[in-house]
Amino acid sequence: MINHGNEIKIFSGNSNKPLAEKIAAKLNTTLGDMEITHFSDGEIYVRFNEAIRGMDVFLIQSTSFPVNVNLMELFIMIDAAKRASAGRITAVIPYFGYARQDRKARSREPITAKLVANLLTSAGADRVLTMDLHCAQIQGFFDIPLDNLVGGPTLYNYFKPKVDDNFVVVSPDIGSVSRARKVATRMDAQLAIIDKRRPKANEMEVMNIIGDVKGKNCLMVDDMIDTAGTIVQGAKALKEAGAKAIYACCSHGVLSGPAIERLADSPIDELAILDTIDIPQEKILPFFKIISTANIFASAIENVYLDKSMSKIYD
Repeated sequence: MINHGNEIKIFSGNSNKPLAEKIAAKLNTTLGDMEITHFSDGEIYVRFNEAIRGMDVFLIQSTSFPVNVNLMELFIMIDAAKRASAGRITAVIPYFGYARQDRKARSREPITAKLVANLLTSAGADRVLTMDLHCAQIQGFFDIPLDNLVGGPTLYNYFKPKVDDNFVVVSPDIGSVSRARKVATRMDAQLAIIDKRRPKANEMEVMNIIGDVKGKNCLMVDDMIDTAGTIVQGAKALKEAGAKAIYACCSHGVLSGPAIERLADSPIDELAILDTIDIPQEKILPFFKIISTANIFASAIENVYLDKSMSKIYD
């Protein structure tokens, strides 16, 4: 796709090298040579093993588990690129961590999404490229350009062959209604909403289902699955309400804590997850479907490099 000599360089941190390699392959190039090691006390050392002076540098790194290590690795990669006189530095963050703390819900709480935005800018990033931020308004936390790519089209294109008059898109909670409605509109399907109460973080209690799901094939849509409490309890509620088949999809498979055990015991028939986070093979259950985002990110990188419109990616 890109044939501009050595004016562009793509490097990857340790968090999601499989995706980074696929992105580079889509761009008819290879990942740049970079050394990332740790001192005995855990401090991170980064060095570019090739010249990047004046070049358009893209650093691919998801801030997934171990979150703090991967985040610090990204900061140091950016700083190293800046001090190596890169012409422009774009942080490509398929999964943007710390995004759930985007406001002060209670007194004396931090707003970590804003903090990370400030740190990325201070480190020397000129631009950020990410996908499906937990809340769209996080874009306003950045004083540098940010492109928030959308994973929804990739997911509903996968499920589109299953859509018929008996198909319902389900929002697993009130916060995901807008996302689910967009998918339902695109699929020309009905919409249902699971009303829930969350006693505390990572715990939820289903209250009731708004909409008709009895005898229907249901698709739950969310931006991320962390401990899987929301999606599994939602699936159980749909099953109890008489749902026929239960599908689920998300952009970010965080899958921490008891997530795999919960999903294994859930009534979910198929779960589609984008590869913004590198999920270890031992965590991938038989009904998981991992869908690549390499095409989207490759197109976005090319458009940033060539100063083209991002909206054309979805045309």
